[in-house]
Amino acid sequence: MKKSLTFLASIVILATASPATAMNKKEPRFTRIIVDQLEARDSDDGTVMAWEASAWHGGDINKLFFSTEGERLMVPEHDDEDPSTESAETRLAWNHAFAPFWDGQLGVRRDWQPNDPSRDWVSVGVQGIAPYWFEVDANLFVGEDGLTNLRIEAEYELMLTQRLVLVPNLETNLYGKDDDKRGIGNGLTDIEAGLRLRYEIRREIAPYIGVHWEKLYGDTADIAQANGEKTEQGIIVAGLRIWF
Repeated sequence: MKKSLTFLASIVILATASPATAMNKKEPRFTRIIVDQLEARDSDDGTVMAWEASAWHGGDINKLFFSTEGERLMVPEHDDEDPSTESAETRLAWNHAFAPFWDGQLGVRRDWQPNDPSRDWVSVGVQGIAPYWFEVDANLFVGEDGLTNLRIEAEYELMLTQRLVLVPNLETNLYGKDDDKRGIGNGLTDIEAGLRLRYEIRREIAPYIGVHWEKLYGDTADIAQANGEKTEQGIIVAGLRIWF
């Protein structure tokens, strides 16, 4: 599995870094980095720092795409606990525009969790602008031991004024089989929703405040309850969005 992931990653890099094909030989290339969420969350376990960022390099048709997201416990609720990364994920993909406002992606994903070996996945997905200007990102991940994960994300930006933007977002995960090592059941596992209000000092710099809600479902919720964990919580957040 790891050899195939390494081989796929090499193809992704070569496809975007190699000389352009005749179709896009003169296509200009550009780079952009977006830190969509860099925030502090007041959770039941303490103060958590969460991040969600992406970057890409290439032209309008083909790009090399990278993304990362995760959570780190910065100030534990109990004194006997130490700051630690609760979860982290990185993804590298070849991004190809196949229709106006829509891109297809093929790549790899790696997960990190404390006291657990890293886990690799092959990913295939689409992202773009749906009717009524909803931003949609849907990905199917295929991992070791026949594990599969379907993730669907949607976001909308509502301009209240020229600088004030209200952003609702929704994310859900479904698994094709149980993942006993990480306490995940098959079927619908979780839903996350958020509502963030940001003020754009400049288009590239925008502090924000908001709320974030998480809920576990199905066998995943049953496993969490058996381990004495909560299956639902609402969180107040404050953070910064930047891009360049």
